[in-house]
Amino acid sequence: MRQKRIQESMIKPYEMFLLEAEKSASTVEKYLHNVELFIARYAGRKIEKALVLEYKTMLGEAYAASTANVALAAINGFLRLWGFESCCVKPFKISKRFYCPEEKEISRKEYFRLVNVAKEKRNQRLALLLESICAAGIRVSELSYITVEALAQGEAVVSCKGKTRRVFLPAALRKKLRHYVKVQGIHTGPVFVTRTGKPLNRSNIWKEMKALCERANVPASKVFPHNLRHLFARMFYSIDHDVAKLADILGHSNINTTRIYILTTGKEHRSKIEDLGLVS
Repeated sequence: MRQKRIQESMIKPYEMFLLEAEKSASTVEKYLHNVELFIARYAGRKIEKALVLEYKTMLGEAYAASTANVALAAINGFLRLWGFESCCVKPFKISKRFYCPEEKEISRKEYFRLVNVAKEKRNQRLALLLESICAAGIRVSELSYITVEALAQGEAVVSCKGKTRRVFLPAALRKKLRHYVKVQGIHTGPVFVTRTGKPLNRSNIWKEMKALCERANVPASKVFPHNLRHLFARMFYSIDHDVAKLADILGHSNINTTRIYILTTGKEHRSKIEDLGLVS
C-alpha cells in the first residue's frame, strides 16, 4: 500500500479511514480539507520528512498555532495511513492560557439578550434552540438527539465521537419544548426541524444567530453555537467545582479539554489579582 509520491488518488482512502475510525462529520470535513490543500501543493512530489517540515514552517507563518496544529494532525494521520509514520511532525507548542479573551467568551447577560431578541423577532424555534444548547450543554451537532421521546424521558441519549452519554434536560426547558412541539404538530423524532421535517443545517443556525447580534448588542465574535456550550460549562463549574464530573457531562475524553471550557475571562482574572492586595 506504500506510495512513493503524493497523489490525488490517496484522498479517498483517507476519507474511508476517517469514517471507519468513527470521526465526527466536522472532523472528517476539516481533515480532508487540510489534506487536499497539502496534496494540491505537493502533488507528484516524493513523500519525505523534509517536505512535511517545509509545509509545517509554512503553516506556522500563515496561521495561529492552534489552527496549524489541526492541519498537522490531519496530515500526520494521512501519512500514517500510507506507511510514512517516520515523516510525521510534532505539533506547535502552545502556552497554556490562564484566562480566556473577554472579546470571545459570551456572558450570561449577553446570552439572555440573544434569546430575548429571538423572541422579539417571533423566532420561537431559534430562541428555544439557543436555550436547549446552553441549558443542556450540548454540541450543535447533537440537537437532533433532543426528540419528542427524549422530552418524555427527561433526558436525551447522545451518541457522538464514538461515545454515548445521557444528557439531562431541565424541567423548565422540557415544558417549553413540549408546548412548542404541540403547537408545531411534531409528534415524534427531533424537535428542531425545518418546515419540511429535515434536520436543521449548521450553517443556517449560525446565520440566524448572527442576525441577532446588532439588536442584542452582542459582538458577532461571541455569537456561535459552541460558545453557548462553554457558557454552560462555566456556569456548572461555578456551582460544582468538579472538573471530572463536568467532563463526563460534556462528553470529553480528555479532562484538559474541559479545563479550557472553564477558563475565566481576563476581567475576572485581573479582578482576583487586584483583590490580593499585595502592593503596599
